[in-house]
Amino acid sequence: MDSIYQQIAELIKNGKSAALCTITKTEGSTPRKAGSKMLVYKTGEIQGSIGGGALEKECIKNALEVLKSSQAQVFKHKLEKDHAMSCGGVVEIFIEPLNVQKKLYIFGGGHIGKALSEFSEKLQFQVTVIDSRNEIFAHYTNTNVKTLNLSIEKAFETLEFDENVFICSIMHEHGLDKELIASALKRKFAYLGMIGSSRKIAQTQQFLLEKGFAQAEIEKINMPMGLSINCETPEEIAISILAKLIDVRTQN
Repeated sequence: MDSIYQQIAELIKNGKSAALCTITKTEGSTPRKAGSKMLVYKTGEIQGSIGGGALEKECIKNALEVLKSSQAQVFKHKLEKDHAMSCGGVVEIFIEPLNVQKKLYIFGGGHIGKALSEFSEKLQFQVTVIDSRNEIFAHYTNTNVKTLNLSIEKAFETLEFDENVFICSIMHEHGLDKELIASALKRKFAYLGMIGSSRKIAQTQQFLLEKGFAQAEIEKINMPMGLSINCETPEEIAISILAKLIDVRTQN
């Protein structure tokens, strides 16, 4: 069987999330000793063991809570008192979230797209900006932001899409936004949003309905993108979008 460390490397490679549970301290008689580890996935499935029985059941519950909050915690268990386990010792378990960095695809490298890319990179998103215009990336200086000079069609052939992908449509032409949204709805994603006025949103919704998308699918799109705050400048709009992305990331 693979070691717990091989399992961790594999889940990161495959873009999965899990919580790592490690026994850090024991007192008295306990099923497992300090250093024992267990991985808990979002599904509740596990790899490894910290002792089995009621203790392990409660540890899985705690791990799922840690995954949801993204905050590491220490849990202390008095085995006889808390879990009616006759061995009667005390176990401390440190649970830490192993969260895969979320990928943010920004389609549109203009003023808002550039500001969003810079702000979101500082908040631990793995950022890629896509735009077909040759000159658009001339003033991009953040080397941690990946840029792709590609059409929407080529970008969708190149990029990987899964439940860790956030997609923002900030294209310079309305027709391109509609094309992008229609393509994105056919892929996996954690978030899909489009910037636009009420009229543009209504036109996009009608376009998608005519393309055969169900109303439930269309309702997955955050339109207009971002939180509803009074903002005007590209930087202010980017902050409103980023606030929404953080909110969705925390819930995932």
